[in-house]
Amino acid sequence: MKRLLFALGFLLAAAVPFGDAVAQQTLATVKQRGTLVCGVSQGFAGFSTPDSRGEFRGLDADYCRALAAAVLGDPAKVRFIPLTAQARFTALQTGEIDVLYRNSTQTFLRDTSLGLNQGPVTFYDGQGFAVRRDANVTKVQELDGASICLAQGTTHELNLNDVFRARRIRFQPVVFERIDTMYEAFFAGRCDAMTQDASALAGALTVARDPAAYRVLEETISKEPLGPFTRNGDDGWSNIVLWLHMALVEAEELGVTAANAESRARDANPTVQRLLGTTGEFGQRLGLDDRWAMNAIRAVGNYGEIFERNVGQGSPLKLQRGLNGLWTAGGLMYAIPFR
Repeated sequence: MKRLLFALGFLLAAAVPFGDAVAQQTLATVKQRGTLVCGVSQGFAGFSTPDSRGEFRGLDADYCRALAAAVLGDPAKVRFIPLTAQARFTALQTGEIDVLYRNSTQTFLRDTSLGLNQGPVTFYDGQGFAVRRDANVTKVQELDGASICLAQGTTHELNLNDVFRARRIRFQPVVFERIDTMYEAFFAGRCDAMTQDASALAGALTVARDPAAYRVLEETISKEPLGPFTRNGDDGWSNIVLWLHMALVEAEELGVTAANAESRARDANPTVQRLLGTTGEFGQRLGLDDRWAMNAIRAVGNYGEIFERNVGQGSPLKLQRGLNGLWTAGGLMYAIPFR
């Protein structure tokens, strides 16, 4: 019995340094490589889509750049990997990417069965429907008997089946592996409606040949908390992804922007000083430079700047902040204190 207890004690003691090594694995790999490999969508307007020069732009793309700036000191040191909904989690599980920022909904089963860690919610959304205006559809119930375009391997499939069955709404699913082919099919008239996150639908309509011919229904049928994913067992890396988001939200609340971050580092406010690395050595606790948050904010701005530029009033989507507003303005964005 004593030998057994001794052996168990030895294994537990040995597990501590091993766990620390695993926790630093992705961070060490990214630093050694000198480039962050970030998984994104193949094209969601406002979130991650290539511009005329082939560079990814959008809210998710900005988070990738912010992470590269925080870890490597340079927002340009990121390689974007566009992924389908079906391939996204496998790419993270196998190590093809370092982090996934791809309009991915956080759910119970994804948290408990994929071997992945769900990060902070970066965008609160809901599943909606796009229809032609001349169809005169204003409510989800009026889609009874409709053909509906949707993407394979998403929560939208499950939500659609659950909600429509409960409401006794008949529909014909038209399923696509790729988002771009789904858009093409809908705009070509192959489906009566198209379902996706409401924000993604708003983005899709901005690139339609005649955007005014379509509308997104006001009604949504689900909660879609979107955020990044990392691998389980890599707590150090997951913490960096978590605190990056907290830093961007905290920066907005404190009025720290891309333009004034450098000067605000000398602010008398102790919370600002801790956030921007003037005091506290918070970066070292994450294995980063103490100016990690400063670098991220200077690269892409605070959360409010990222939102407005990509999906807010300064963008073609013109979405309201709503639930994505700061908690002080009735939203859900609330940063854990930097102290």
